[in-house]
Amino acid sequence: MDPLSAVAIFAFGLAFGSFLNVCIYRLPLDLSVVRPGSACPKCNSPIRFYDNIPVVSWVVLLGRCRKCKARISPRYLVVELLTATLWLACYAYFGLTLDTLKYCVFGFLLLGLIFTDAETHLLPDKMTLPGLALGLVFSLFVPVNDMASQLLPGLGSLPVSAEVSWRVLSLVDSLLGAAVGASFIYGAGAIYLRARGVEGMGFGDVKLMAMVGAFLGMKLTIFTLFTASIAGSLFGLSTVFVVWMKRTRRRMTRHHESAGEARRRAWESATIALRRHQMPFGVFLGGMAMIAFFFGNQFLHWYWGLL
Repeated sequence: MDPLSAVAIFAFGLAFGSFLNVCIYRLPLDLSVVRPGSACPKCNSPIRFYDNIPVVSWVVLLGRCRKCKARISPRYLVVELLTATLWLACYAYFGLTLDTLKYCVFGFLLLGLIFTDAETHLLPDKMTLPGLALGLVFSLFVPVNDMASQLLPGLGSLPVSAEVSWRVLSLVDSLLGAAVGASFIYGAGAIYLRARGVEGMGFGDVKLMAMVGAFLGMKLTIFTLFTASIAGSLFGLSTVFVVWMKRTRRRMTRHHESAGEARRRAWESATIALRRHQMPFGVFLGGMAMIAFFFGNQFLHWYWGLL
């Protein structure tokens, strides 16, 4: 990496991370991300430019508003550092290319959606739908080398130039990825609703996976779906186990129940709590999508080599 380019990209990442925090806070409330300017959410005091420097201002102010001393969430610091680090990683991995620009934009959108879903259980259309469009546009400039060329080999022999041919293939891969990602989530949600009588996945997840598919193509979209499902399942099971253990100890201590009775009742309570808990699946989809564009192809190559 060129040190000067790396520093510049990291600095831009910090600045865009600061803007991303505005999006995370305002978009779920259907507020403009441009006006009014940044203000303390507690006292509504405008934040001066010298208190709005990414990372530095939060550290100097010890995570508090200068005027009312209200706490400022460490999420602001984390998002800024994560965005800058992700952009630097894209530069280190892809070099100073259009690929880096594509995945910096993709990572920016994914981080915003992950944190928004974690905090509000919402995935704003103002991020997913423009992201879907950008993914399709990028496919015309950065090849999405995926399964379309295998499924539709006739496209490779179109009577057009080689450059136009790969752009067509790339766009088809992007469209297939968007269709597969959205269809899988929509279908899984419909099955869950019919089986359980409650909504399991919202349309926000459908649009998120359409965006992911447009950026990654079909193969890595399938990778994202299955790894996110595994990660979400492991998280859910570990949550039930932790809650079960805590409630077992509580019942034995407070109600003086036997170990067997306490475990049985605690297990019933933990499973009921899990059914009522709304897990932000977008967090797992977004997280696995980021892993996919760095390591997905290597993992799949290794996996197929085992078969």
